[in-house]
Amino acid sequence: MNWDAISFDWNQVRAFLATAEEGTFSAAARALKTTQPTIGRQISELEDRLGVTLLERSVKGPKLTEAGTILLHHVRAMSDAAAMISMAAVGQSGDISGSVRITASDFIAVPLLPKLLAPLRDKAPNLRLEILASNTIDDLLRRDADIALRHVRPEQPELFARHVADLTSHFYASKAYLDRHGRPKTARDMADHSFVGTTQPDPLIATFRGLGLPVTQDNFVAASDHGVVVANYVRAGFGVSLMPTILGAEVPGLERVLIDIPTPQFPLWLVSHRELQTSQRIRIVFDHLALTLADAARTPA
Repeated sequence: MNWDAISFDWNQVRAFLATAEEGTFSAAARALKTTQPTIGRQISELEDRLGVTLLERSVKGPKLTEAGTILLHHVRAMSDAAAMISMAAVGQSGDISGSVRITASDFIAVPLLPKLLAPLRDKAPNLRLEILASNTIDDLLRRDADIALRHVRPEQPELFARHVADLTSHFYASKAYLDRHGRPKTARDMADHSFVGTTQPDPLIATFRGLGLPVTQDNFVAASDHGVVVANYVRAGFGVSLMPTILGAEVPGLERVLIDIPTPQFPLWLVSHRELQTSQRIRIVFDHLALTLADAARTPA
C-alpha cells in the first residue's frame, strides 16, 4: 500500500464534494456546518496537494474543471464507502429504532422502494418505515415526512438534496393494444395511436413533438397524474404512454414501442430537512437509499 498517495485530508475532500453537489461555497458551508472561507481554504489545499485545479472561480460561482469532473466520480465513490462504514457501525449498535417516513411518487413507491428497503430490515430491524405516495415537496417543509424522493431539486435552503440517479423512460403499450392497432415503426406513425397521459397534457405534447411525434390533445383518451394509474390503463389497452423504465418494465403484458427514439431522462433527488440529518435513524435510511438508488434505477428495459 502506498500510504503517501492517500495522505490528503478527508475534510478537504468533503469540502470539494459538498461544493460540487450544492453548487456554491456558501451552500457547501451550510451543508457541512462550517464557514465559506473554511470551504475555500480546504479546496485550495486539496488542489495544492493534488497539483490540479478542481474548480474555476468566477462571479457566477464555482464550476468544475475537467480534472474536477474526473475526480468527482472517485470522490463520490469514497463518500459512498464512508457511508457504508458508518451504516455498518450504526447497524451493529442495535440502538436504531423508531419511525422514518419516506415520501415518493407512486411509480417509485410501488415498484422500486420495497426492493430497496427490504435489506434495511436486516441492518436495522427495530426501524418502522412509513411510505407516503405524494408528489409535493411540501411534505418535508411541513415535517410530514423525513425523506423525499423527488424529480426536481428543491430550492428551499432548509432542505438538503442529493442527486442520486437519472431515470430512463420509454414508450409502452400493451401487447393486446398493439395486436389490434399495429406496432408503429416511425415517430409519424404515432399520430394514428391513442395515448394515456397526464391531466395537464400540454407539456407532454411539447415533449412528444420535440421527439418528432405529431400528436395533439385528441390523441389522449385517458389521463392521470399518478404513474401507477397510467400504467394500469396502458395495461388495459387504452393506448401508448411514456413511462419511467422502472415502472414500465415491471408491468406484465407491456411492450416497448419505438425503441430507437431517444426518450427523456428524469433526475432523481434524495431530499431531507437539514436538521433531520443529525437523526441517526433518518441518516441510516438516507444513506441506504443513496447507495442503492443509482443501481436500482438502471432497471433493464
